[in-house]
Amino acid sequence: MQFYSTSNKSITADFKQATIQGQAPDKGLYFPSDVPQLTKRFFDEIENVSREEIALAVIKPYIENTIPAGELKKIVQETIAFDFPLVPITDKISALELFHGPTLAFKDVGARFMSRCLGYFVKHENKKLTVLVATSGDTGGAVANGFYNVDGVNVVILYPSGKVSSTQEVQLTTLGKNITALEVEGSFDDCQQMVKNSFADAELRKKTFLTSANSINVARWLPQQFYYFFAYQQWKDKKNPPVISVPSGNFGNICAGLLAYQSGLPITHFVAACNANDTIPQYLNNGVYPAKNSVATISNAMDVANPSNFVRIMELFKQNLGSLKNVLTGYSISDEETKNTIAEVFRQTNYVLDPHGAVGFLALQRYLSEHTGKNGLFLETAHPSKFYDVIESVTHTKVEVPESIKILMEQEKHATRMQANDNDGLRSLLLSLA
Repeated sequence: MQFYSTSNKSITADFKQATIQGQAPDKGLYFPSDVPQLTKRFFDEIENVSREEIALAVIKPYIENTIPAGELKKIVQETIAFDFPLVPITDKISALELFHGPTLAFKDVGARFMSRCLGYFVKHENKKLTVLVATSGDTGGAVANGFYNVDGVNVVILYPSGKVSSTQEVQLTTLGKNITALEVEGSFDDCQQMVKNSFADAELRKKTFLTSANSINVARWLPQQFYYFFAYQQWKDKKNPPVISVPSGNFGNICAGLLAYQSGLPITHFVAACNANDTIPQYLNNGVYPAKNSVATISNAMDVANPSNFVRIMELFKQNLGSLKNVLTGYSISDEETKNTIAEVFRQTNYVLDPHGAVGFLALQRYLSEHTGKNGLFLETAHPSKFYDVIESVTHTKVEVPESIKILMEQEKHATRMQANDNDGLRSLLLSLA
């Protein structure tokens, strides 16, 4: 399969080229030339096959012959080597828990898949690959963990100072070795723009072997489809498919879900659950895409004002906002509402939501209250312990911290301070690693 740039369809690449390049040379995002269609038989039999078989069937058409079948099977096995349980919360709402991986966040799937694909692709290269990534929270830790100590690969992570949780920060700043953390005095949007500027720097690209690990990279984005198939596999009422609510920041995760839907996955409707960064809910409501700066919230991984992957969503729906609105509804949830939801759900069910999951839960609850007779699930994207300070303040109960996080908390932080838009400083660093 070929992938074309969302800015210029004449610019194309196969999966290997698109993964290594990260972003198309014209600043567009790579998008598949075809959306593979899965058969009715596949869905009829989905309860009786393994997760590995499901994931291979979903991802294989995008990879084609760029990775041998045996190697791809191994990559998929390692990518999904943990649980993805669907847990009932109320009689109408369930949580798909995506925090059972090594860094306790949904980003583990994309980061593990991408790191293993790149490891295979660069095995015979004679120069070091640099993975450049911006993070608003969990991406940094997942990428750092996925690429830690991988031969021939350096990782540079930009994160906004003071705008990630303490747990998220230690996950991306304490590893050292081939992982470099840059603490940027600005927002996630500033970090993301610096990454985009680096990829648009033709001279820098000539002198370095550079790729991205954000969800703009197809190898990070495409495997996120797995969540939705695993959710449907566990969904009991196949005659009434779920409404799925996705905590959304950069919109890579929900874009993967919409791609799965276009491939044939039975989903009733999608809900884009946003915090105060409400660009997309506004656009869906009135057709005007507002120019905004991001604002800091307690669901910090979603603090994105200009989500990169929305261009892919519009491409998927052929730039037709009306068609998209038939499938996607957006809600904006405030911090106060998020805290109240954490407290109320804990009081009623004893289930502990993280702030992102709470946004997903409340947005889904609102949609279901407006569309009676439907049931749904939301994606619980991070372990509550990553936001223990917020959760404990509203539940008045101690959050259990996994041993892996306790060990990290004792490690020394290694991060270099950098001003927002210091493109020259970032350029110098990247050249030094080449």
